[in-house]
Amino acid sequence: MSIKSRNKVSVSFSMSSMTDIVFLLLIFFIILSTLVSPFGAKVDLPTGKARTKEHPKISVSIRPDLSYNIDGQDVRKDQVEAILVKRKAEVDKPSIVLRVDKQVPTGETVGFLSVAKEYGFSVVIATKP
Repeated sequence: MSIKSRNKVSVSFSMSSMTDIVFLLLIFFIILSTLVSPFGAKVDLPTGKARTKEHPKISVSIRPDLSYNIDGQDVRKDQVEAILVKRKAEVDKPSIVLRVDKQVPTGETVGFLSVAKEYGFSVVIATKP
């Protein structure tokens, strides 16, 4: 006569706890990625209400001392045009996010916008909410 155990061990694994952890990590990284701005100099942006869903490929900042910063690198004003031409060849949709300090004269901003338009860039001007 053989003795059989009534309590059998289940070998199945529940994936529900694993999927919960994966979704929490996903939400965490999505929120974190919206807070990080990898390219951009510190400028005091003007306020604005309009929003855009376009994600520009090139970041240009103009500081109050009229110095330029393109994708995290400081450049002289006379180098800006050559760098934009070079970057246009590297990206498929040439678009720029322009961060201009409040104290920068309007003529400087318009001058940059005319150069960007001349080379076919679409420009988004950054503001703070």
